[in-house]
This record gives sequence, structure tokens and C-alpha cells, in this order.
Amino acid sequence: MDTKFEFADMGDRVVYVKSVAVSDLPEDVRDAAGDRETLFAVHDSEGQQLALVAEREMAFVLARQNDMRPVTVH
Repeated sequence: MDTKFEFADMGDRVVYVKSVAVSDLPEDVRDAAGDRETLFAVHDSEGQQLALVAEREMAFVLARQNDMRPVTVH
């Protein structure tokens, strides 16, 4: 696919949801994650992490409740 997409056209309310391996997180977060292997991070367009939640659906709900437009990062 060679179609150029301008993410800036989506506005500044876009956030990105991606899965994060618990093993890649700091020890205190790993401890709090319990037996989960994956958490989901919500990032702003600058890449700053805004939230870390247990379920992908929760990440989308959280974003929408804060008037943001979530998209998935692969």
C-alpha cells in the first residue's frame, strides 16, 4: 500500500494503544501486574505514555471517556 496518510489531519486528540510485555516493564509494575503477561499502553502523538491498563478494551474506553480518539499500533 503506497497511500500516504497524514496523521496530523486527525487532530491532537488521537492516542495510540499498543500491547506491552510485562517482562519489559519496571519491577514494581511487573509485581502489580500479577500473573498477566501483557498490558496495554496508551500514548499521545509525541510518544509519551499516558496510561497503562490490563485490557485492550479498557484502553479504548479510557481514551474515549477522555474525548480522545484511540487507534491501535501494531
